[in-house]
Amino acid sequence: MYADLSRPPLNAAALSRAVVYGGSLWRSVRVVASTGSTNADVAEAARGGAPEGVVLAAEEQTLGRGRLDRGWVSPPQAGLTFSVLLRPPGDIPSSRWGWLPLLAGVALVDAVRGQGEVPTWLKWPNDLLLGQHRYKAAGVLAEVVDDAVVLGIGLNVSTRQDELPEEATSLALEGASCADRDTLLRAILRELESRYRPWCGGLGDAVGSGLLASYVDACDTLGREVSVAVPGGPPVRGRAEAIDSAGRLLVRVGESVHALAAGDVTQLRTAE
Repeated sequence: MYADLSRPPLNAAALSRAVVYGGSLWRSVRVVASTGSTNADVAEAARGGAPEGVVLAAEEQTLGRGRLDRGWVSPPQAGLTFSVLLRPPGDIPSSRWGWLPLLAGVALVDAVRGQGEVPTWLKWPNDLLLGQHRYKAAGVLAEVVDDAVVLGIGLNVSTRQDELPEEATSLALEGASCADRDTLLRAILRELESRYRPWCGGLGDAVGSGLLASYVDACDTLGREVSVAVPGGPPVRGRAEAIDSAGRLLVRVGESVHALAAGDVTQLRTAE
């Protein structure tokens, strides 16, 4: 028996029946009680030749990581912490793989909007924001492993305020209509597949596959004054104007435009 009756465990058998079938992207769904990092585990499986479509979810992560090597901590069974293995076709240039974490962000938005019916946006590149205050509820971490990409997703579902850092939230705190983790995980996996297949079919072209347009529609960063902490340099402060075809954030600083491929965004004012 699990200790907290309000936080039932994921049902691996039911999840598998729902998403693993002939013609599906997903090959297997495994749920473990605890692990250091689902991304690390799936990366190891990728190196061992695991096929595309492996899904690993953990009820608890002890060494979970977010972007920029930040920790991602969640109480057991309070959220979704899982990783998936993708092997993009060989005719897609690896330079386009940078769209995959943004694709995952769009899939998250679609799933949460559809199941939770709560205001949902993305902060570039892929932080999920919820509610009036636009606090963070989820993030995506992508890692390249040889010819594969591991996507790790962490989503706060039933997490309480006293279990969260400042300016973070959960679906339950925002009054989402659905806070069932099995339902949410099925929805996210289906949205991931529905975005990934056209992207692959379009050889990773975010414009032609419609991914760029969908991302722009979901992005709360555009039109704002932002400060972007970039690796190895001073912060870039200006107006976030656009997302280019490579997924970079275009920030206008005076007369110049900076194309940022990575960075930590602080949104300074409301978009117009």
